[in-house]
Amino acid sequence: METPKEAARRLTGACIRGDFTPEALHPYTDVNGQPSHWKMRARLPNGEKWIRPMRRNGDGYELSEPEFPNGKPLYGLHQLATKPDAPVWYVEGEKCADWLAGLGLLATTAGSATSDEQADFSPLAGRTVTIWPDSDAAGKAHADRVAEKLRALGCVVELIDVQVLALPDGGDCVDWMVAHERATTADLAALPRVRAVHAETADLDDGIATTWPQPLDETAYYGLAGDVVRLIEPHTESDPAAILLQVLVAFGALVGRGPYYRVEGDEHHGNLFALLAGDTAKARKGTSWGRVLDIFRRVKGWPSVVTGLSTGEGLKYRVRDGSDGDGGVADKRLLVVESEFAQVLRQTDRAGNTLSAVIRSAWDTGYLATLTRNDPVTATGAHISIIGHITINELAAELTATDSANGFANRFIFMCVTRSKLLPFGGEALSDNELGALAFRIEGAADKARDLTAVKMTAAARELWELVYATLSEGSLGLVGAVTARAEAQCVRLALLYALMSGASAIDRAHLLAAIAVWERAAASARFIWGAALGDVVADEILPALRAARPGGMTRTEIRDLFKRHGKAERIGAALELLQRRGLAVRGDSKPEGGRPAELWKAT
Repeated sequence: METPKEAARRLTGACIRGDFTPEALHPYTDVNGQPSHWKMRARLPNGEKWIRPMRRNGDGYELSEPEFPNGKPLYGLHQLATKPDAPVWYVEGEKCADWLAGLGLLATTAGSATSDEQADFSPLAGRTVTIWPDSDAAGKAHADRVAEKLRALGCVVELIDVQVLALPDGGDCVDWMVAHERATTADLAALPRVRAVHAETADLDDGIATTWPQPLDETAYYGLAGDVVRLIEPHTESDPAAILLQVLVAFGALVGRGPYYRVEGDEHHGNLFALLAGDTAKARKGTSWGRVLDIFRRVKGWPSVVTGLSTGEGLKYRVRDGSDGDGGVADKRLLVVESEFAQVLRQTDRAGNTLSAVIRSAWDTGYLATLTRNDPVTATGAHISIIGHITINELAAELTATDSANGFANRFIFMCVTRSKLLPFGGEALSDNELGALAFRIEGAADKARDLTAVKMTAAARELWELVYATLSEGSLGLVGAVTARAEAQCVRLALLYALMSGASAIDRAHLLAAIAVWERAAASARFIWGAALGDVVADEILPALRAARPGGMTRTEIRDLFKRHGKAERIGAALELLQRRGLAVRGDSKPEGGRPAELWKAT
């Protein structure tokens, strides 16, 4: 009996009737691994590709493919079925999928740039999918259509930013891997990405960021903080934004609760909460902190650094006041560094856990107390700073609506970070002389800062602050607006730290400009991470479904079925009202033949 490979060569020869070079025969299977058809690929003498489908016909083979009433299967369907929750790479063409699979990745494709129209993408529902488009207009359009289909299936979708990969026109992932023959899965994970958004909202001026935030403006690298970054940056793969923000947090922790900037009745001290969100687990977040710590631990008076945030009671205890039989803690400075901040977010979401409330109080006033008989511990004048590391997907998944609503999230500065460069042999260690010189400058600035109390703005800074204040106060809608709602306060704290690091006793225009540059990058990071998310988990699930159901819309019953009939009617109703208030959905009535009209919802 003729084998599929023999049949493919025979059928190709019968069609081309000339010279050709067989290149591949790609089997498409069902979920059990049984072939349903094959894709034949050959190369003509002029270099053009020749691709045709082949299927069984009785005991033989013919040039055609079976009928698929529910949509054509994806390539590698059997592998997808055996790993139903695994992340997937989606590419254009079977050759690309095979190359990625050769590296141990789960990869699939619908075929060519036009094959998505009839493909069945349901095996990818709910997964994290990375799309690697071909580097041309057709490839981008294909990737955008696939991303939209996947978003409607509840997928977290990211696209490789092929514009920065220096690929030839029409180049694909195979071209990149040939040029980087030693590339590993870690290198692929570190490639720059673009977050997918809905096609119908991508062109609207709604504050949604569809591309990775631009690098920090040079204005941010002002003074001593900038000098630290410039010395470290050539010798590390870490993102300069990660280094800079952690330098500012570390300096604020070092100085303590002396200097502050007053806004009405509130004192804003130099303690910052920073959360570095990596595009992948390989974003070198931990490496960046190691570089910063290598300098600061040489500074006299460096405070305690702890990890393991779990409960509010535990955090209070590290900076507690004295009580009967307990002398308490004299040094109220504390720097918390959490390399797995997703675990902290899970703890704050547990019923009865006071961690969120204590963290909020630590940012606000430094007075920590829980009004319960079983927890009499208090902390006065606590100066707690926090550095957290997390991946973007974890952050988007773990940050709950409650976290944003109660103000926990907006006390943090969120910063997207990624690997800045590839250093196969690692960066060079800074010399003791270099590290010592920076530590000496930092120590001097900190000593001078501790002599200050109330810090004001110069006339030049006040003039600039008047110009930018309205914009900072304006805010945004949805989850982005919730997590960036303290823009003015965060800018003031950043400006205070720039002033203190420069040895100044007042915030000047340059300090404020540097702070604004950092905040603008942080706000862009928030827009990239959360996009158009509303901060309501039910509304955020309904909206993509309504968009996918255009133009007909969905009945209230169909919306309820999205939640497998477990969603409470009042909760779904509140989410629909939110969508209606935001102008994202409208209500009407369907008019079936006979029977009662049904409540119908459509995306605007």
